[in-house]
Amino acid sequence: MDIGVLAVAGPGRSADTARRLEALGLHTVLFPDSQNLAPEVWGQLMLAAKATTRIRLGPGVTNSITRDPAVTASAALALQVESGGRAVLGIGRGDSSVQRIGKREDPVASFERYLTAVQAYLRGEAVDRDGFASRLEWLEHTDVPKVPVEVAATGRRVVEVAARRADAVCLAVGADPQYVASVLERVRDAARAAGRTLRCGAFVNAVIHDDVPVARDAVRGSAASFARFSAFRGSDLTRLPAPLAAAARWLREHYDMRQHTRTGVPHTAGISDEFVDWFAIAGPVDVARERFRRLAALGLDFCYVIPGSTGMPREVAVTSLVQLGQEVVPALG
Repeated sequence: MDIGVLAVAGPGRSADTARRLEALGLHTVLFPDSQNLAPEVWGQLMLAAKATTRIRLGPGVTNSITRDPAVTASAALALQVESGGRAVLGIGRGDSSVQRIGKREDPVASFERYLTAVQAYLRGEAVDRDGFASRLEWLEHTDVPKVPVEVAATGRRVVEVAARRADAVCLAVGADPQYVASVLERVRDAARAAGRTLRCGAFVNAVIHDDVPVARDAVRGSAASFARFSAFRGSDLTRLPAPLAAAARWLREHYDMRQHTRTGVPHTAGISDEFVDWFAIAGPVDVARERFRRLAALGLDFCYVIPGSTGMPREVAVTSLVQLGQEVVPALG
């Protein structure tokens, strides 16, 4: 199972961040596409591509609201060319990037139409745009593999869209092996129904630290942010495992997007230590190593680690990433 990281790099730090993560042996580095909270993602990825030689690069994740599908496909193809074939296009229906411009996440049907168009552009096909046959005309001058499209998914309907339209699905349902296994089985059933195969991965909130309370506090904010995806409108909370259902009910009522991904804020008061231990990975190396091994045993192809929360101590973040690269990744090879 390959291990990547969703990294938040401040202005002027994307190249160095990617270089350091590559040196730690990680497989992929993603940068968030949230234009009001982080530097513009495609420019940062281009800088990272020039600073690295091996690591895969992509947005974690872009969305179907803020950019036209032709723009997204062209940006992904450009990264594929400049990185020598190391690009991945992670995409979802929209979260903070959409909220910060006063919009809501894309309806599932609209999201599927967007994905269909993006995939057609990336294959060099024409897309009907109000009677005009639109395609990436410069693609014929490139010689790189097609950019793989990975859909971030939580609920059943988005899982089914990913099975029909994507090259991979990355689940955002936490790190409890039993629950991940149940959702993974739904992915595989949907892929079989669509007559397709696709790679499967998971986003995992994780902080590795010998002091368990420190690790829990550092990961609590990002765990709340990802658990909130299970509380989106239309989600049937009664179908969720009890720990996630309780957290989702709390977050549906109390989550404050002004404090998105932050730890130690009012909405994290309802995120207990017990939930953090169930949904995330928080603790010393031996605990983290065993949890990742259990996820790998499910047949996941990759995990993207969310390495803590906004506002966590920098030294905790650095220690966690170093231990992830030096102590966990080699054990999964």
